[in-house]
Amino acid sequence: MVKGVLIDWGGVLTTGLAEAIDEWIVADRIDGSRYRDVMRELIRHAYEGAVDGENAIHALERGEISAADFERDLAARLLTLDGVPPVAEGLLNRMFAGFRPVESMHEMLRRARAAGLKTCLLSNSWANDYPRDSWTGLFDQVVISGEVGMRKPEPRIFHHALDLIALAPAQCVFIDDIQANITAAEALGIQGLHHTAPTTTITHLESLTGHPLRDLI
Repeated sequence: MVKGVLIDWGGVLTTGLAEAIDEWIVADRIDGSRYRDVMRELIRHAYEGAVDGENAIHALERGEISAADFERDLAARLLTLDGVPPVAEGLLNRMFAGFRPVESMHEMLRRARAAGLKTCLLSNSWANDYPRDSWTGLFDQVVISGEVGMRKPEPRIFHHALDLIALAPAQCVFIDDIQANITAAEALGIQGLHHTAPTTTITHLESLTGHPLRDLI
């Protein structure tokens, strides 16, 4: 039976990334087509791998480059609808400002902890701000990539999280919305749960833990 839950932040405990980005594109008057072309290549390189190795996303997620440096580089690649680059300062926080908490997922974590399960946030950060004031009662441990110098899907960040909650891989489930990260966790013996919708994830987690994690109607 599962005794620990490792869980992602953006798109799992919050509303989806696509919605947040769409909100930012409108607010900052970004050329959406150009943005998607730029990010498609950066994300493909970061998560699918490429023959020439590392890229700026890897460095940002590990905290090896500053948010300001990444923002200047990204802003220089983008255009607004007015034909000029967007303001670089604060770009990352503006991009992710549209994330909204998914209360059913937060309540699931509260109930999991109350039932004696260990919970650990395991998030790749883009140097954006997290709403830490709202985390009371959610996590036993917090692992944010830029603060520990490691990133998903690197095995070492999973081992670090497991060490913090003092559980073996087989005792834990990892919840994420990116398949590459799920695959990496499963290779270490952690059970993977690919998040697509709160109800599906919570139902699956209830079966894995043997605990009710929501109100029954």
